[in-house]
Amino acid sequence: MIGGYAKIGMYDRALDVFREMQENGVEPTELTVVSVLGACAEMGELELGRRIHNYLERKGIAADGYVGNALVDMYAKCGNLKLARQVFGSMSIRDLTCWNAMLVGLSVHGQSLDALRLFDSMKIEPDHVTFVGVLTACSHGGLVNEGRAYFNSMAEDYKIVPSVKHYGCLIDMLCRHGKVHEAYQMIKDMLIKANSVLWKMVMAACRVHGRSDLASKAFRELQQLMPIDDGDAITVSNVYTETKRWDDVEHLRRKVIGCNVSKHAAWSQVHVR
Repeated sequence: MIGGYAKIGMYDRALDVFREMQENGVEPTELTVVSVLGACAEMGELELGRRIHNYLERKGIAADGYVGNALVDMYAKCGNLKLARQVFGSMSIRDLTCWNAMLVGLSVHGQSLDALRLFDSMKIEPDHVTFVGVLTACSHGGLVNEGRAYFNSMAEDYKIVPSVKHYGCLIDMLCRHGKVHEAYQMIKDMLIKANSVLWKMVMAACRVHGRSDLASKAFRELQQLMPIDDGDAITVSNVYTETKRWDDVEHLRRKVIGCNVSKHAAWSQVHVR
């Protein structure tokens, strides 16, 4: 039940079943632990993850194999890189999943140079997930030239065909550092079909860097992929406003009203005690 809920993304329900299992005095197996740690990683349940880790130590279960991978992934996704490093360093055997979990964890939390050093020290052939981590590290660290080089290296040195995720990392890097036109042109020249996320990146960067011309083009491309979204309309409207394109602001406003676009409320969650 725990594994089933975790596989279909119902992580909160998976954790509820695990708690119910504990209340009924049923001891978890290593298979249970791997599924629960995966749910903890996705839900940000660091404290529960740490309690499971303590349980494993009390039972003398080594943090290796699938269990070790799950612990590294959980700590990295929950932002505790210190414990992720400790588990990673204690593992006697590290497979590609483990290396990727540690590398991506360092990358998304801004430890770009550490992530790239880890990549250089890998004693195993990288895959497409590895390069998502590498390109994310370059994006967050402002390493634009390095990012371009790693992107080209994927196909040339490792025969890995870039996916939309890899393009997304590279475009995010270009957008973050003001190279909006290059990002726009890269999407246009891609060999695979761009998705809405890529155009949203360009639109957001246009607002930051005042590129109302490219914002209009990106917005038109986005409309061909999906209906007008309230957030996208607001982004483009703000670009027009900040560049004093008042006629375009009014035209967009009428278009949004005509399409009956409504603003969706956001939500967030916080743990108390």
